Amino acid sequence: MGEALTPVDAAWLRMDDPTNLMMVTGLLVLEKPLDLRRFRSVIERRLLTFARFRRKVVEAPFGLGQPRWEDDRHFDLDAHLHRVALPPPGGQAALQTLVGDLMSTPLDASKPLWQLHVVEGYEGGSAVISRLHHCIADGIALIQLLLSLTDASPRGGSKKRAATPRDGGGGLLEAAFSLLDPVKALEVAQVGAASALTLGRIIAMPPDPATSLKGPLGVTKRAAWSKVIPLDDVKAAGRAAGATVNDVLIAAATGALRRYLEGRGEDVDGLEVRAAVPVNLRPIERGLELGNSFGLVFLQLPIGISDPRRRLAELKLRMDKIKASTEAIVAFGVLTAIGVVPKQVHPLAIDFFGSKATLVLTNVPGPREPLYLAGSKIVNNMFWVPQSGRMGLGISILSYAGGVMVGVGADAGLVPDPDAIVRGFEAELDRLLKPVGRGRPRARGRSRSRA
Repeated sequence: MGEALTPVDAAWLRMDDPTNLMMVTGLLVLEKPLDLRRFRSVIERRLLTFARFRRKVVEAPFGLGQPRWEDDRHFDLDAHLHRVALPPPGGQAALQTLVGDLMSTPLDASKPLWQLHVVEGYEGGSAVISRLHHCIADGIALIQLLLSLTDASPRGGSKKRAATPRDGGGGLLEAAFSLLDPVKALEVAQVGAASALTLGRIIAMPPDPATSLKGPLGVTKRAAWSKVIPLDDVKAAGRAAGATVNDVLIAAATGALRRYLEGRGEDVDGLEVRAAVPVNLRPIERGLELGNSFGLVFLQLPIGISDPRRRLAELKLRMDKIKASTEAIVAFGVLTAIGVVPKQVHPLAIDFFGSKATLVLTNVPGPREPLYLAGSKIVNNMFWVPQSGRMGLGISILSYAGGVMVGVGADAGLVPDPDAIVRGFEAELDRLLKPVGRGRPRARGRSRSRA
């Protein structure tokens, strides 16, 4: 019979549009060529233990009921593992083009909604591009899932998995049982009152101002990413300003958007745009549980502030205020509601939600130590989440092994040159690091062409 998708998972399934595919795209850059037989064995032993990777999604007739997970009786791993080669000379520009092409290509809905592409011969090593539909899990869970395929040494078998594979569910059930506790019931009631006010504030938000970053979407997407920046430098800049690493990185991303819009001749004086920022609602011990368990907060980015340190101070104040709000919980509730209404109603709800922001901005802390995939060391990695609500720009920040990188995924018609935003991020971060005695952020490991 299969299993019904949760309302939130169904919401992400039905947000899919040819011009805005709901896929989480990941990239792992490996130091040496990948052992394909060993890699296949890792997929069989670790990834396929999650039932969703052997199941396809079947929609209810006329879209009037909940879609269901059903076993793919003709499941073939070869349909999900692909080998590709880059055209010579096979550098970062060619890899970015390939990532953008795959971002623009829908997954086969007649099969389980995921694919892995092994890129051979990438500058003496290799790379793996993953594409997983958002209905399988959110970005936090999918990153944990991909990391569960890795080991702490090239020999393998020495890295304990973070959790037992679970395919979602349970979260809403646990919340229902918590209401049996009178103290918790009072807490929930208080949150409910605050949430009603928060929902009213979200509904009353005017649409984001018109800029070249917003507009009708096309099918073609583009991707770019930065060099690796030492995380210790970012931490030092944060300490000097009394801010967190997250504050510093978001301030640099805001400055990058200011530079980009100025470069296109747009007036940025007093300009503010909102970023939809995902907030994880899943306890750390359930890190490998599939499904979607996150909310969204709307962060006003003060693009009109030119001074980087004043911009950082203002963002810190705004971030601190958001952390004390119920906005993420309210957004999760809205996504749940979208998931239970008929499919035909979804576009109206999504357009309303998406009009409130210009971009999606994510910042995920990754492993602190180097990891290995099928015996090959992971040099660096990046991911891009889909831009729901008809947004055409996403900025992803990911730390790994003492470094941090930023990635940009964008609609080619709105942002034809995402590399310009990446360069702006590096330049703005450089300005924030200088007051603490750092020079230009140092690239770690390989050259920029290698990322």
